[in-house]
Amino acid sequence: MSELRLVPLATSTMVQQGDDLVTLLLAAVAEAGEVLAHHDLVVVTSKVVSKSEGQVVPFDGSDEHKVAIVEGESVRVLRRRGTLRITETRHGFINANAGVDLSNTDEGTAVLLPKDPDRSARRLRSEIERRCGVEVAVLITDTFGRVWRQGVTDVALGSAGLRPVLDLRGTVDANGRLLEATEVAIADEIAGAANLVLHKAAATPFALIRGLDESFFGPGSVGENIVRSKHEDLFR
Repeated sequence: MSELRLVPLATSTMVQQGDDLVTLLLAAVAEAGEVLAHHDLVVVTSKVVSKSEGQVVPFDGSDEHKVAIVEGESVRVLRRRGTLRITETRHGFINANAGVDLSNTDEGTAVLLPKDPDRSARRLRSEIERRCGVEVAVLITDTFGRVWRQGVTDVALGSAGLRPVLDLRGTVDANGRLLEATEVAIADEIAGAANLVLHKAAATPFALIRGLDESFFGPGSVGENIVRSKHEDLFR
């Protein structure tokens, strides 16, 4: 069995539009006493991606403005309760308030989700490999609630260099039974594990994960492999 190692990577920099995330990441890796290696996986929180890409909008602090921002980021509102909205975003994510974030951001602003998290992950991965000469995977993550379950966990919004879903259909279990429907959301499992070291109040926007099975690495994206198409979704 493989053994995973999760390393939190902190930075003292408050990310702003135009900041070079790869420079900040590599500085955090060095500060942690690490060197990136082949098939490491780097986790980057969506908030710093959004900030660096300018996905920050003015917010006047009112409930009305909050709802307006949320609904402006939604293609569909599934449920309403007070200022809470359960929405579908342009990415196809079903989440609370379209992922609009009002925490750990400058006064009078709100942070939106990245426009294209998969593309952002590919860009980060390409630049890391160009500078370091090693093949890594990159996950962009955010915190989501779960239907009919209390609490939140992190999930993958964007992926590059990782097969987001492990398809076990056609293989057999420990008792020799054929698996007919099992697909494991590896990207979301990794995101949830990384959240254990991504302390939200301690400026830890990155994490380094080592020890993943070699078979996990390869082509794929969250948009193509994790977001369920409408014709397969029993709840739409």
